[in-house]
Amino acid sequence: MTDTDHAARSESVPVSLGDRSYDISIGEGLLARAGGIVAPLLRRPMTAIVTDSNVAAAHLATLERALAAHGIRSTAIVMPPGEATKSYQHLAELCDRLLAAGIERRDRIIAFGGGVIGDLAGFAAAILRRGVDFIQIPTTLLSQVDSSVGGKTGINSPHGKNLIGAFHQPLAVITDISLLNTLPKRELASGYAEVAKYGLLGDNGFFEWLEAAAPTIMRGDAQARIHAIKRSCEAKARIVAEDETETGVRALLNLGHTFGHALESATNYSQRLLHGEGVSIGMVQAFRFSERLKLCAPGTSERVALHLKGVGLPTHVSQIPGDLPPAATLLDMMRQDKKAQGGKLTFILVKGVGEAFIAKDVPDHDVLDFLTEDLRQR
Repeated sequence: MTDTDHAARSESVPVSLGDRSYDISIGEGLLARAGGIVAPLLRRPMTAIVTDSNVAAAHLATLERALAAHGIRSTAIVMPPGEATKSYQHLAELCDRLLAAGIERRDRIIAFGGGVIGDLAGFAAAILRRGVDFIQIPTTLLSQVDSSVGGKTGINSPHGKNLIGAFHQPLAVITDISLLNTLPKRELASGYAEVAKYGLLGDNGFFEWLEAAAPTIMRGDAQARIHAIKRSCEAKARIVAEDETETGVRALLNLGHTFGHALESATNYSQRLLHGEGVSIGMVQAFRFSERLKLCAPGTSERVALHLKGVGLPTHVSQIPGDLPPAATLLDMMRQDKKAQGGKLTFILVKGVGEAFIAKDVPDHDVLDFLTEDLRQR
């Protein structure tokens, strides 16, 4: 299949993990048909749906009807929206509510929301009764191409993002692109950063296709969206199958995240900076830092920045509203990155578009100088 031949309205991407393998279903109108996908995965005809108030208002009734059509009883647990929900407090609340709903070890939980709900509900499933299976129904572009796939679950800590969690693979991922039609433009653009990431880290051909197709994707063309999501999921599925628990190549999926997570922490995981916006700035920083280290050709970062700007994403720390801490503090925040080993930072750097690699020997002073110069431009 080429990057221009993508007429199918429904696609399936396998995630190959032996007896824990599962499929990602991608298409239009899948939410209304979710009961037929979920029913064979249940041990008894009941489940708990974990969602947030925004998704519940727009889509919960559709999912409940789809399940009921197949004789499945459901209890909805509605959590607050936003990154702050990925906390100890909300994890404890969710676990208690799942137990009160009568969820047993052989039952299944449905995570119905964006990355926050997927991470929180997945982690609750991983620890509830020492492990309950769950199903992902992602509702944002970011969760459809990234966080719903691969089994990373968790919550944030005051020390950093996603530092408490578990690897817990879903039984299935049901990706209905129709849900993207209700997303605010800012949320859609935030998710697009993760789509671009897959081209930037290992597929120049896909990135070239995105450079032409981005306006169509953002406008809502179904074929283009299905193709972009499928290619992103295929890339992630290959890497996850090779390195499920991020001991090696899976770290490449964090292109832009070492910088971006520090910026998210510095803005208190608030609406000042959405996750995808942090990733967008972080990816451009990774390319500019690579240029500074003479690892890739001058001007490569400008190409990347131009593309991300075109979909409405920020590409420099100067675009983050409010104050930021000094460079030394940002560097300390980066040391809490999950990839750090022995206090040493691991960066995902690049030799060009589609040529990312893992670097474990970057001197701190080079990072500090780079961050200092970036902050001077605010």
